[in-house]
Amino acid sequence: MRRAFSTEYKLSIIQQAEACQHGELGELLRHEKLYSNQLSQWRRERDERGLDGLKKSAPGPAPKKTAEQKRIEQLEKENDRLRKQIEIQNGCLTLQKKALDLLDMLDEDAS
Repeated sequence: MRRAFSTEYKLSIIQQAEACQHGELGELLRHEKLYSNQLSQWRRERDERGLDGLKKSAPGPAPKKTAEQKRIEQLEKENDRLRKQIEIQNGCLTLQKKALDLLDMLDEDAS
């Protein structure tokens, strides 16, 4: 299970790491069960966006579409599918009408 770190915890670790003397950083990371790349990432996030950069974020890339956009896309696909279905049904009805007209014409000719 992935651990989640609060903004306060990240800031505390960054401050402790910056206060470390030569050779003490490894001990701090081992004690906290952290990796050096985590600390580097936290520092980079803090430097780029301040405290907001340290707030929790979902792992992985940010979604390209909002939930509302996804729902709209889903509804548009369903709408297209239903339009095609109606076109097919209308075509069948037209074909049935033509067949009935032909049968009526044949009955009139036979009479």
